[in-house]
Amino acid sequence: MSIPITPEALDAAIEAESFSGVLTIDVGGRRSLERCEGFANRALRVPNTPSTRISAASGNKGFTALAIMRLVEGGLLGLQDLVRPILGEDLPLIDDAVTIEHLLTHTSGIGDYLDEEGDGDIDDYVFSLPLHGLAETEAFLPALDGFPQKFPPGERFSYCNGGYMVLALVAERVSGRGFHELVQTEVCERAGLTGSAFLRSDDLPGDAALGYLHEEGNRTNLLHLPVRGNGDGGMCFTADDLHRFWNALLDGRIVSPDTLAEMIRPRFDVPAEHMRYGMGLWLGRRNSSLILEGYDAGASFRSTHIPETRTTVTVLGNSSEGAWPVIYALADAMDGTVRGKFPDES
Repeated sequence: MSIPITPEALDAAIEAESFSGVLTIDVGGRRSLERCEGFANRALRVPNTPSTRISAASGNKGFTALAIMRLVEGGLLGLQDLVRPILGEDLPLIDDAVTIEHLLTHTSGIGDYLDEEGDGDIDDYVFSLPLHGLAETEAFLPALDGFPQKFPPGERFSYCNGGYMVLALVAERVSGRGFHELVQTEVCERAGLTGSAFLRSDDLPGDAALGYLHEEGNRTNLLHLPVRGNGDGGMCFTADDLHRFWNALLDGRIVSPDTLAEMIRPRFDVPAEHMRYGMGLWLGRRNSSLILEGYDAGASFRSTHIPETRTTVTVLGNSSEGAWPVIYALADAMDGTVRGKFPDES
């Protein structure tokens, strides 16, 4: 299978917001399309390449969910386990009835420290804590505290970044292992990923891209996001790794087929995103596509996998808005079945 998009349409989408990043389409073991645009480092004019590591913002929520499900498979957690006994006296405003499943499915109703239902621009300075201190999971506790419950657990879907930070805390406390280590060993290594990692933004290796706020200029997101990503986002990926990830997931090398079936069982239709949601993964609204997506200051990302043909369509952008016209052009080429977060969509 190839995605039926003309070179002219793709060029127009790339030019619309000056896309900077990597676009790949992999079908089975064959790469049918590859475009590398812009610079990983604009000031030094270092180009993006197929092996450039780029932040996927919220794209690693699926990896957080998989780390949790590995603990479920190991008997250390259950989906109906209450979160309160694990948190103890921490985060007292989280309702006593919130379960692991509520957090995974964005139905916990807890107050969100990065509430996407509020007003604001993507490049706002949203953190009240020094960003250099937000390198380990427990350090996020002061940022997560003090937000009242929005609605009773299980009442409805409401996308919640804080819920996935709480999942990272839970994972650490029940396993006795650091969250970053858990994701590395229980997801990345099992899937054979070689370039994906939680990198510090103040200590990036030479093959990692800076995240740019705008189409032009050298302003990066260094002062906008935690110095190291965590349960709700910030992991860096390569396009190659994302195709490996989807294949490993479907082949049962990360979690069992029964566990995966539970994760991709549609729980909610989310009309505003033109997608459905399972547990940690977005789903095509009218087809079987599996989707990871992320949007943040200096990052715009989507990776879509079509299981029937083992096709992966990945757009990794290292600017806030640049990837969205490309993502949407490709979504339209796939009959508009996986549309989602586009800045000016009505």
